[in-house]
Amino acid sequence: MHTCRLYAWLARVSVGLALVLSSCGAHDGMTEPPSAPVPQTPAQLGTSPLALRVGIAPNYPPLAFKQQGHFTGLEVDFARGLEVELGRRVALVELAWEALVPALESDTIDVIMSGMSITEARARQVWFVSHYLRVGQMAMFRKADRLLLSSPTLLTLTHQRVGFVAETTGAAYVQGHLPQAQYVPLGSTDAGLQALRAGEIDVFVHDAVTAWRVGDNEANDTLTSSFSPLTEEYLAWAVRPTDGALHRDLEAVLERWRRSGRLQALLQKWLTFHVRG
Repeated sequence: MHTCRLYAWLARVSVGLALVLSSCGAHDGMTEPPSAPVPQTPAQLGTSPLALRVGIAPNYPPLAFKQQGHFTGLEVDFARGLEVELGRRVALVELAWEALVPALESDTIDVIMSGMSITEARARQVWFVSHYLRVGQMAMFRKADRLLLSSPTLLTLTHQRVGFVAETTGAAYVQGHLPQAQYVPLGSTDAGLQALRAGEIDVFVHDAVTAWRVGDNEANDTLTSSFSPLTEEYLAWAVRPTDGALHRDLEAVLERWRRSGRLQALLQKWLTFHVRG
């Protein structure tokens, strides 16, 4: 009897040990615990259907630019806010300014957030969300030339070298209203300001945001602006005309930000010199 009990006990122990070893073997075969996700580039994120692909041309401080290799500015803060509001990852897709609308049309990006002015021509290609800032073109010049260029009337008669960023509303204004000027197209806002400081142009026409930046920056001791808007424009985000759901979501986010004061707080953070709603 005792011998039978001993055999029974040994059998139970053997079965139990076999089950434990089998369990350990199965665990080892499942590999180690998952590792942390590998960081992805904006281009890689942009291929994910879950990511909101935001087209940005980072050459327009303080709205969209790079600092030490990283995107920053008002539009970047907007984009980060959308991640929380919409519950979607946001992938910033860097593009040249002139490539933004074609990228939206070809479904390479989902939304343009890059300080884009609303125009009739663009509105035929994209669907603008309600504007977040009212601006206008302004003329910047060296302080020594203030008396010659501070009046919009005098500006329209100038024969001097007038710079502008190509394919912008500033370019359209100069070419449409300053027929006697010497046109100098430039590649970016900073290139225009640098050319103005260096004496390579006499006037730089660009958005009020840039003029406010000049007026607020103590380093710009040689440059100024009349701060008189030459046009009235509005900055807004843009989506494809067929993307009604995203347009509705962005309108709702912007309205919440207006009501909560978040929009005004972000504008004041980046546009400390002067802000108009």
